[in-house]
Amino acid sequence: MNYRRFGMDQVSLSEVGLGTWQLGSDWGEVSDDLANAILSKSIENRITFFDTADVYGPEISELRIGRFLKQHADKIFIATKLGRFPDPGWPDNFSLDVFRHHTQASLRRLGLDVLDLTQLHCIPTEVLMQGDVFEWLRILKSEGLILRFGASVESMEEALYCLEQEGIHSLQIIFNIFRQKPIHTLFAKAREKSIALIVRLPLASGLLSGKFETATTFHEQDHRHYNRDGHVFNVGETFAGLPFERGVMLANQLKPLVPEGMTMAQMALRWILDFDAVSIVIPGATSIQHVRENAAVSDLPSLPQELHHTFSDFYQTEVERYIRGPY
Repeated sequence: MNYRRFGMDQVSLSEVGLGTWQLGSDWGEVSDDLANAILSKSIENRITFFDTADVYGPEISELRIGRFLKQHADKIFIATKLGRFPDPGWPDNFSLDVFRHHTQASLRRLGLDVLDLTQLHCIPTEVLMQGDVFEWLRILKSEGLILRFGASVESMEEALYCLEQEGIHSLQIIFNIFRQKPIHTLFAKAREKSIALIVRLPLASGLLSGKFETATTFHEQDHRHYNRDGHVFNVGETFAGLPFERGVMLANQLKPLVPEGMTMAQMALRWILDFDAVSIVIPGATSIQHVRENAAVSDLPSLPQELHHTFSDFYQTEVERYIRGPY
C-alpha cells in the first residue's frame, strides 16, 4: 500500500481507503459479521482511511465502525459527514446548534472524543453558498469536536466555491472513467491550495466492474434499485448519472482495454490513482475479496499514457452527453 499526504498537514494516509455506505445496508443487506470482516480485512491490507456518514443506515455504518474502533482506533483515520440526517431534517438541519448536535451524535456512535474529519454531505447548493455552514464548522473545530472539515459535493461549481473557504481541508467528489470533468476544472486549483481530494463512486456504482448486464436487478434496499433515475436523491450518485442500460453498454466497450494482470475494476481504480491531484480513492466493498482486490491496486503499475488518451477520447465522444444530474 502506498500513502499520500492528506492536504495541507503532515498526515499521510493510504491512497486506497474504504467507503462504508454499503455498511449501512444501502447496497442490500450486509450482516454485522460481514461488516466486521470487511473492516478487519481493510486494516490487514494497510488501509488507514474509513469514510462514513451519519445518514448511512441511518446510524448503522457509524455504529459498526464504532464497535470496530474499540480495538483499532489508533490505526484508522475516520471521516464522517453531516447535513442529511432525517432528524430534524431539511431545512432545520442547517444551524450551528444542529451541526453541533449531529457532530456529538457521530462522536458517540463512533466512540471518539474528536473527529479526524467531518464533511458537509452534499447539502443544497443555495445553503452551501450562503457560507454560514463553513463558519459553523470553524466553530466546531475551535471547540475541539473536529480536527478538520471538508465538503462532499455534487458539481464542479460547488467544488470551486468550497476551495475559496477559509480552513477547508478536503473535497469529496465523484470521479471515474465515466465522470472526467474534474481533471480540467478542479485538479490544478486543488493542488495549488493543497486541498485533499477524496474520490467517491470510483466504479460508478459497480458499472466499471464490468459484471452487470442490462437484465441485472438489485435488492429493493439497494440505491441502484430505488434511485437509478434520481427518484430519492441526486441521480449522479447512482451509476454516475448514466441511464443503467447505457452504462452497461459503455462498460462493455471498455472490457477489451483491460491490461493483463488486472480486473476491469482494478483498471478503473488505477486510472484514478494515476492523477497526482487525487489524495484517496474510497471504493466500497461487500466482500473480503473486494477489499483485497481494491487494496492491491495501489501496487499495480500506472496505466500507459496511450490508454489514458483512449479513455479521454472515449469519455468525450461516447459518455459525456448521457450524464444526468448536477455535474
